[in-house]
Amino acid sequence: MPDHDDTHDRYLHGHHDSVLRSHRRRSVENSAAYLLAQLAPDARVLDVGCGPGTITVGLAARVPDGHVVGLDAAPGVLDEARALPEAAERGNLRFEVGDVYELGFGDESFDVVHAHQVLQHLADPLGALAEMRRVCRAGGVVAVRDGDYGAMCWHPATDGLAEWQALYRAVARSAGGEPDAGRHLLSWGQRAGFSRVETSASAWCFSTPDERAWWGGLWAERLTRSRFAEQATSAKLATPADLERLAEAWRGWAAAEDACFFVLHGEVLCTP
Repeated sequence: MPDHDDTHDRYLHGHHDSVLRSHRRRSVENSAAYLLAQLAPDARVLDVGCGPGTITVGLAARVPDGHVVGLDAAPGVLDEARALPEAAERGNLRFEVGDVYELGFGDESFDVVHAHQVLQHLADPLGALAEMRRVCRAGGVVAVRDGDYGAMCWHPATDGLAEWQALYRAVARSAGGEPDAGRHLLSWGQRAGFSRVETSASAWCFSTPDERAWWGGLWAERLTRSRFAEQATSAKLATPADLERLAEAWRGWAAAEDACFFVLHGEVLCTP
């Protein structure tokens, strides 16, 4: 496994509410549809980087005779996951603190290992994939979905959002991540030693007034209040005034009646 620097694996966004609001909206239907056909009723599933658990509880509902472990490096966010009403209803679900580079499970412990929006934040995605492969049984599947910031597009075109996109990619790379991870997943899966890698893509779309207000509002907050703002300023890639200006650009975009935003994701199903 290549060396990785843990100081570069500090989650870029942190766990400000503007970040968690985005995570709470995720479900198996809108974020893991490509995986659903792989879920047998008795499957053993590991959800790596599960965050507040909204995808995890959906996975547990689809394997009633199996079990699901939700894993995250942040203990606080797991408290929120455990508090979900759906989590309390699932006797086949538990949440644990863990490290993607050193998963605390034996070889071939799971039928399915899932990670959503995780690899883009890691300094060593190949090492993480190799560790996920280790705990996945022969004939099982490692399922990974990641965004691609360079492929995001929107209307109306604004200089502010174009500047935001360039800034985000620069800040993410300064933190050791790869913001365009979606396009790299096939290559990473092949290089991590999987025998087969199937690739697909899907997108989120934000276009209704409520969707625009939600998406634009949370990005305006992320720019000024989340750990992203700390990273951008400490890396001297933006000033607080720059971040406030870009936050206002997001609010302006959200207010446009004809605005829409598309978030492209790469997806892979990797066979050990």
